[in-house]
Amino acid sequence: MKKRQHVIQFKEIRLSPKIEEHDFSFKVKHARNFIEQGNKVKVSVFFKGRQITHVEFGRQVIDRFISEVEDIAKLETDPQFEGRSMVAVFVKK
Repeated sequence: MKKRQHVIQFKEIRLSPKIEEHDFSFKVKHARNFIEQGNKVKVSVFFKGRQITHVEFGRQVIDRFISEVEDIAKLETDPQFEGRSMVAVFVKK
C-alpha cells in the first residue's frame, strides 16, 4: 500500500505587488507544472515596508493569477491575509 500511495506536497509561489510581466508569467508557468503534478500550490503576495497600505495592488496580482490558472486549478481557499502577505491556495480540478 505504501508503494502505491501518492503524497500531496505543498509548493509555494511568492509574488510581489509590483511584479513585472515576465516574472509573473515565469511564476505562473511553474505553478501550472506543480498543479499538473498533483501538488497543492500556495500563492502568497508579500508586502514590504509601506506597500501594505495599498493592498489593492496585491489583490490585483492574485486575481490575475487566478485567471491564468483557472483552467487547470480551482481555488481551495479565498485570498486572505497572514501577517504581511496575502495567501491563496490552489488544487487540481
